[in-house]
Amino acid sequence: MDPLLIAALLALASAFAACSGLLILQLGLQRVFSIAPSLASAPQGDLPDTSLSVVIPAYNEADNIGPCLASVLASDPPCRDWQVLVVDDESSDATADRVTALLHDRSASDPPCRLLRAGARPPAERWVGKNWACTRAMDEVSSNWVLFIDADVRLRPEALRRALAQASGEEADLFSLAPRLGCGCLAEWMVQPIMASLLGLGFPIEAANDPLSEVAFAAGPFMLFRRSAYESVGGHRALASEVVEDLALARSIKSSGFRLRYLLGLDAVDLRMYADLPALWEGWTKNWFIGLDRDVSRALGAAGVVVLMFSAPWLQFPAALVLLMLVPQLSIWWLALLGLSLLAIMQQLLLRFWQRRRFDVPLTYWWLMGAGGLLLGAIGPVSVWRTLTGRGWTWKGRQLS
Repeated sequence: MDPLLIAALLALASAFAACSGLLILQLGLQRVFSIAPSLASAPQGDLPDTSLSVVIPAYNEADNIGPCLASVLASDPPCRDWQVLVVDDESSDATADRVTALLHDRSASDPPCRLLRAGARPPAERWVGKNWACTRAMDEVSSNWVLFIDADVRLRPEALRRALAQASGEEADLFSLAPRLGCGCLAEWMVQPIMASLLGLGFPIEAANDPLSEVAFAAGPFMLFRRSAYESVGGHRALASEVVEDLALARSIKSSGFRLRYLLGLDAVDLRMYADLPALWEGWTKNWFIGLDRDVSRALGAAGVVVLMFSAPWLQFPAALVLLMLVPQLSIWWLALLGLSLLAIMQQLLLRFWQRRRFDVPLTYWWLMGAGGLLLGAIGPVSVWRTLTGRGWTWKGRQLS
């Protein structure tokens, strides 16, 4: 058989696979989010007679900690007794100074708030990520409920009250909210809409909330625990060496028989994860392999599927145009390839239209999804290599191995 014909048939097969994959993704997301529970509206009446501690672990978050803390302090009171605790995890930048300045200028009507310095990690133990800061915070917490949020989170004024009321009403032990994902830099626009789609389909909300399902998932930026349940599973201390601690905590809570609730909080919690390409690269190479259960074949396969669905059509479309002119004897095959690759590109646009309607994500740079797919395709194998070897496996410069 003519090698050019074989190449054409292989290209057509991959283009058909891309279209099929994008269709499955679109239909799957529509189904998942059509039945996904959302955060309820703010309750009426008196404040609940309970207590809450909001814990914000922070390491080198000088740019984020001020707006984050300001949004928390501006919250509507969620209960009669609540406090805010910022834990500085030995930052080398001005994080602690920014917190101190903000606390100095705060209003008398603000809730009790203080800065805790986590101090050095135990030298003979392996602590990664924010686990040490969160553990140190719990040494100071005696409230009925404790909420862990990240410094890159911004809360709407009613978020705390709504979340606490619903968590209490539904007798949740871990109540987590999926935030509205914001993008700022070019790298985020290329990657985050794709990642949001993959996470939405890979960790379906319906299954996460089903006590009979083994699927467990929680969004690390907003995790509200009943303190008794948190302490029962050992909290962050029991997971000191876990890099993706939010997923590990969700699994621990659910496997221990406690009630996990994971909901959409798009109108209550905003999240901007990465400031630039290096931060995005470091963040996703940290999480990709672990998020896929340290399965090499799954991690590499998922990266390949992303390239196939999002990048291949953008490469095949101009290639088909060129081949139409250079190899006219196979024009019917190149026309078919041209049509399928264009269809896949239109499916990507439709996916972004759906994200705009459902999640208020603008269409900004949608035409760079092909480049985003290539970036994620590189993140997969690099994440495997870094995690297994420990080389370059860092978060904000801190070694994770």
